[in-house]
Amino acid sequence: MLDIAVIIASPREGGVGTTIGRWFLAQAGRRTDLRLDVMELSRTPLPPAQPSLTGDTGQEAAALAARIGAADGFVVITPEYNHAYPACLKLAIDAVRHEWAAKPVGFVSYGGRSGGLRAVEQLRLVFAELHVVSLRDTVSFHQTPVLFDAEGQATGGDGADGAVKVMLDQLIWWATTLGEGRRARPYTI
Repeated sequence: MLDIAVIIASPREGGVGTTIGRWFLAQAGRRTDLRLDVMELSRTPLPPAQPSLTGDTGQEAAALAARIGAADGFVVITPEYNHAYPACLKLAIDAVRHEWAAKPVGFVSYGGRSGGLRAVEQLRLVFAELHVVSLRDTVSFHQTPVLFDAEGQATGGDGADGAVKVMLDQLIWWATTLGEGRRARPYTI
């Protein structure tokens, strides 16, 4: 069983991000090979944007680092704001360093015509700097208000369900392979 941290990056509670997060968790929850740790950034205490002059990153950063360190891989569910990902996600990523390394990340994105893919492209660059392997296949939702019914189910047929299965299969392969590698030879950055 693999431990996967699911990071819901919307800073807004109760919006489209919540709906997509619930949909994804229902899909991933059907898997018997995953244990999910859900981090809703709208509810997760984050460290201050500016660390103290003493270098102390605070309890929030330590708690976040522990959760990231315990994960075998990650799924980031992100909106696209102004051609980028939200500031709360950048703050969460930057608050942790070594715990991200040599683990895979998959993306579920949403927003407007691009489906959040511009945010994902930027995140790939950021995660590469932290030695995180980003998965090629993503799940993206374009024009999200019309893609979910009142119960939060995707209305676009089984395309999204198929895409999430492919992404999770890849995530499991990478998380297993990289985990075996880290145990055989610790990864250092």
